Amino acid sequence: MASITYLRPDGESTTVEVSDGVSIMRAALTNDIDGIVGECGGQAMCATCHVYVQNAPDLHEVADDEDEMLECTADERLPNSRLGCQVKAGVHFKELTVRLPQRQI
Repeated sequence: MASITYLRPDGESTTVEVSDGVSIMRAALTNDIDGIVGECGGQAMCATCHVYVQNAPDLHEVADDEDEMLECTADERLPNSRLGCQVKAGVHFKELTVRLPQRQI
């Protein structure tokens, strides 16, 4: 099991426990976390699961397809921007905090 803390723009936070292999996006959708849309279902084709990773210095590199989609985010792309569909619990992290952007679309 891993944990993900979602920081909303209003300052509130929610932490969820997830099974290994579950993406940041999927965990948000299944736990009714507002702020992640996931229009493409996790195929790195829409950028509506954009998050700002707060505490993962050892997170895997951004792949080319993810990098391309991060250029299309509704909110500003920052150095810690990631697509939530491309980062998976237990594979890429055990504990993670992400800040949700003001808007996804």
